[in-house]
Amino acid sequence: MSNAAGRSFKSYALTVTPAIKLQMLNWVSQFNICCFMDSHQYSGTQSSFDCLVASGAWKWIKLSAGNAFGMLQAFSKQQGDWLFGHFGFDLKQETCNSPSLLHDPLGFPDCYFFVPEHLILISGNEVKISSYSLDEDALFRDILNTKIKTGNLSKIILSPAMSREDYISRVEILKAHIHRGDCYEINFCQEFFAENVTVDPVLLFRKLAEVSPNPFSAYYKIDSLHLLCASPERYLRVKDGRVISQPIKGTAVRDHLNEKHDRELAEELNANPKERSENVMVVDLVRNDLSRVCDAGSVQVDELFGIYSFPQVHQMISTISGNLASGKNWIDAVEASFPMGSMTGAPKNKVLELIERYELVRRGIFSGALGYCDPAGNADFNVVIRSILYNDQNQYLSCLFGSGITWYAEPEKEYEECLLKAIAIKKVLE
Repeated sequence: MSNAAGRSFKSYALTVTPAIKLQMLNWVSQFNICCFMDSHQYSGTQSSFDCLVASGAWKWIKLSAGNAFGMLQAFSKQQGDWLFGHFGFDLKQETCNSPSLLHDPLGFPDCYFFVPEHLILISGNEVKISSYSLDEDALFRDILNTKIKTGNLSKIILSPAMSREDYISRVEILKAHIHRGDCYEINFCQEFFAENVTVDPVLLFRKLAEVSPNPFSAYYKIDSLHLLCASPERYLRVKDGRVISQPIKGTAVRDHLNEKHDRELAEELNANPKERSENVMVVDLVRNDLSRVCDAGSVQVDELFGIYSFPQVHQMISTISGNLASGKNWIDAVEASFPMGSMTGAPKNKVLELIERYELVRRGIFSGALGYCDPAGNADFNVVIRSILYNDQNQYLSCLFGSGITWYAEPEKEYEECLLKAIAIKKVLE
């Protein structure tokens, strides 16, 4: 198949084993710009591909908040090609007129997209390869001859940016804002970090994927910046003119030692009034956001309070969808709904003001979105959570974790929820 940009693909039949995926990961990591996305073949995610591998920036655009969406629209139209990249949380400056004045220890750009020099699409046992500079057969042989990295990871101890007492105090203040009617729900995040650490991001991502194989996992690299992502959450998918969003609000620990208790924990999550109130508020927010770019009356809630089980936790996920209005595309859908409701709260503008006031560091790519679009305008983006962020130039490693604060929130339990979400990453690092 080909497109207006001249990209063509060559198909190969291959049994894609975990070892083959590791070879692809090691191969793609050689490039300064790359993205490796793995669905781990989760059922129910409706992903178009089991795995996507994009490497080398044939064309690229790096944008700061201001007119990022307008410039990305022009770039996408001009290229008419596959694009991979991310939207950083601080694009809130553009979409919501919310300033970002907090310290940024990592330096991810607000927005970055690239046309891949080499692109690999994996569905089942079919591998499609496209390259603008190499023969596809030679590239395929290159991948299959790639050696898988081995080695041990050094132990890394994360330090909290705020103490437990400080966190609880700030949540109490946020609850006072809720009591006053300033907002209904706010996603409040805290950072855990390590300075002056040298890690192998590929080995670290490999271990994270083994411990927490989630459906929107990704290794993403922009020069010295690395995102190691084990996200369970989809932000937006656009396919054949229909857009869906699947916000996660509601978390419960799993019990792998007792199947009956594990089911009870999932049932308790489903019945929890705090988690339900948090979830439905975000659903309303997403419905309102999507209605700005969808045909009137087409936005609907396909599933409310769905309970899905992942390696470490049960999650409450709702699904909202709508038909994109004529003349609207995936970039319009992101601009209308960014930052996503699950990582902000309601009303969005007010909670963004409170996030800026009470959090300690700029979120950057965390709670932003990573994904791709194809030449036909189909797109799929995750929510960047459950992630390790690393700058190999200043040797700074960062992980952020958050929870939704409502009037029902108990600060101590919210702190424990953050630690629960950190289990997989702390296991990998420590």
